[in-house]
Amino acid sequence: MIVTIDGPAASGKGTVARALAARLGFAYLDTGAMYRAVALAALRRGAACDDGPAVEAVLPDVHVEMPPDRVLLNGEDVTEAVRAPAVSRGASQVAAVPAVRAFLVPQQRRIGLERDTVSEGRDQGTVVFPDAPVKFFVTADVRVRAERRCQELRARGVDTTPERELAELVERDRRDSGRADGPLRRPPDAVVVDTSGRTAGEVVDELEAVVRGLVGR
Repeated sequence: MIVTIDGPAASGKGTVARALAARLGFAYLDTGAMYRAVALAALRRGAACDDGPAVEAVLPDVHVEMPPDRVLLNGEDVTEAVRAPAVSRGASQVAAVPAVRAFLVPQQRRIGLERDTVSEGRDQGTVVFPDAPVKFFVTADVRVRAERRCQELRARGVDTTPERELAELVERDRRDSGRADGPLRRPPDAVVVDTSGRTAGEVVDELEAVVRGLVGR
């Protein structure tokens, strides 16, 4: 069984997707981390993440694995490295490269279909798993998202401000929603969940109730 959770950056979808998977006994697939791994590979090669041909040239040398709670790039554990701000920006840029999506989407499908999975990203319910029986679209006010992202980065020692993160998120939303291939969209059959002003536990309670109510588990 596949449960998809889509939504914009810093909406809280990763936190609730991971917790929901744990409650249901499902695997958790962070598809955004796969795009981050490609961005990291491109940056290490000296390729600009918005240079489609340069990014495409990197792909033959990219092997991404997603063991539980880890991200491996060519066998190297890059779980922390892919969370760097430059890699985050690059992930949104490489995601707009059709060759990257053609490279990663089949891998996401293969991983997701290996067992019951909560799959989180931008296009899971619209492109990767359009027939998933349960779909969520998790969102939040952009200023709430900016404050969350600022706190997250400061906790990792990154010097930033809510204003800077707000500008970054507005640009990222524009890029993610405006790309031609696999744009960020709310699946028409998704349950919309606004996380503004709510704890992660409250949101996960809601999602779990929806899943168990729909599938009788």
